Amino acid sequence: MSSRLNVLLLVALVASAVYLVQTSYRSRQLFVQLERERAQARQLELDAEKLTLVRRELAANGRVRQEAVTRLGMRSAGAGVVVEVADPLDGAASASAAASASALGVRP
Repeated sequence: MSSRLNVLLLVALVASAVYLVQTSYRSRQLFVQLERERAQARQLELDAEKLTLVRRELAANGRVRQEAVTRLGMRSAGAGVVVEVADPLDGAASASAAASASALGVRP
């Protein structure tokens, strides 16, 4: 009877040892995967910061003006080019616009 108990205890011991090794191995695999994911998250944060800086640089007023001039051939409007447009249905505003235009020397 005691030999059967010893064999049973030995089988239980071996089974628990195998389970312990498997659990340790799986734990190590999960830890390595976690570290990879953390590294990837850090890299994505750095990429996001770089993209934010690039977006800010491209949205800067001087940069927009430079791109408008070089790519689109646009130019700044001078005083002689600006014309005030008034609502033709509003007589008072129309008269006011004409007076402003004549004071500036611009034909309405």
